Amino acid sequence: MTNGSRSNSQRPVQLDDVSKAIIEQLQADGRRSYADIGKAVGLSEAAVRQRVQRLTEAGVMQIVAVTDPMQLGFTRQAMIGIRATGDTRVLAEALAEIPEIDYVVLTAGSFDLMAEVVCEDDDQLITLLNSRIRSLDGVIGTETFVYLKLQKQFYNWGTR
Repeated sequence: MTNGSRSNSQRPVQLDDVSKAIIEQLQADGRRSYADIGKAVGLSEAAVRQRVQRLTEAGVMQIVAVTDPMQLGFTRQAMIGIRATGDTRVLAEALAEIPEIDYVVLTAGSFDLMAEVVCEDDDQLITLLNSRIRSLDGVIGTETFVYLKLQKQFYNWGTR
């Protein structure tokens, strides 16, 4: 996993039950100490630290702080469906370079790509759409889905 991207061609990493338990502990609380995780999963603090390092270096997981954009003054969030022509991978790379875009995915269906944006206000969203997204080579159309309310956003789906 590079820069948050996934590929179906990569072989999945095989996780043992202890590594899965460590991941689930961190998903519940990313600030949990290695000592506390060790107690929960039956390992020493040093062993947990090593496993976490291996999991992050392998790209299996990231430990990040997730903010609430509304609390930081970003009052407009939206998902933009993009219809494209040409190599959508190239377009996805160009979209990923735009700071206001925090999520880009190539899709099958009505849209070729989906991009989530976080903007300060509607004026910034309009400028982003007209000057930065629709002007990219390969974009033939967009449809914007403005977020009215974020009902649920969790990252604790576990390791299944």
